[in-house]
Amino acid sequence: MTFRIRDAAPGDEATILGFIRELAEYEKLAHEVVAVEGDLTQTLFAKNPKAFALIAEDDNGPFGYALYFFNYSTFLCRHGLYLEDLYVREDRRGNGAGKALLARLAAIAKAENCGRMEWWVLDWNAPSIAFYKSLGAESMDDWTVYRLTGDPLSRLAEEGDAQS
Repeated sequence: MTFRIRDAAPGDEATILGFIRELAEYEKLAHEVVAVEGDLTQTLFAKNPKAFALIAEDDNGPFGYALYFFNYSTFLCRHGLYLEDLYVREDRRGNGAGKALLARLAAIAKAENCGRMEWWVLDWNAPSIAFYKSLGAESMDDWTVYRLTGDPLSRLAEEGDAQS
């Protein structure tokens, strides 16, 4: 099967939002999706976007995507590429599109002089873990992810605003 990987462009918002919802359903997190197309327009296609996306498609249309942004490593003193989402529809997996998306991301990371490429994967997602390991990716088992959202984030922000 022949497919291509392209940069997402204005007009792809509905497609990307559909992929986000499909991925959230697969990850059993659909209840957490609050994104709307307008949010994607602002974050992906604004004058100075902070996030970017790639689309995998063939003659029948889009069937997968990757969404990424750049972070920074103080240890390396270089930017890194952070992969937020990688998704290929289930009926299209195994055709090389996932690897092609990752390969394009690796090429972007190299072109941008990034020191590394990172992402998270749910610990129960054995097929994805096996796929990533087959590419030479290493798990970062010594690290624990922390997150602030909602009221705790707002309370801490208020403390920061009070100190300004």
